[in-house]
Amino acid sequence: METRKHIASEKKRCGSHNCAQALLHTYADLAGIDEATAMNMAGAFGTGMGCMEGTCGALVGAGMVLGMVNKDKVKSMKQMRDMMTKFQQRNGATQCKLLKGVGTKVVLRECHDCVADAAEFLEQQLDA
Repeated sequence: METRKHIASEKKRCGSHNCAQALLHTYADLAGIDEATAMNMAGAFGTGMGCMEGTCGALVGAGMVLGMVNKDKVKSMKQMRDMMTKFQQRNGATQCKLLKGVGTKVVLRECHDCVADAAEFLEQQLDA
């Protein structure tokens, strides 16, 4: 697969998509959904799981793509765990609040870079 991580990252960078939307919208064709559905499905997952600063929305969006592509709960969960481990190792956290430096004032990773990372790790799983 030719990488789409730069496309996903730019969707977040330009402000037209939240992190989850950037992932799901970029890979909507693989997930078997139209782009409007992707935007609606992922709309509540910006700013870390519904603005509660939880799990990074980019990871949530990537997980949605895995579920739609695999249609296999066990396979999707295994791949999601692998993606989250790689994301944690690269960025030092998977929680939006920590990535953004809320409370610590130390930004671990900018949102558009988190989107690119999640897209990269998603593509690795899809190519496996």
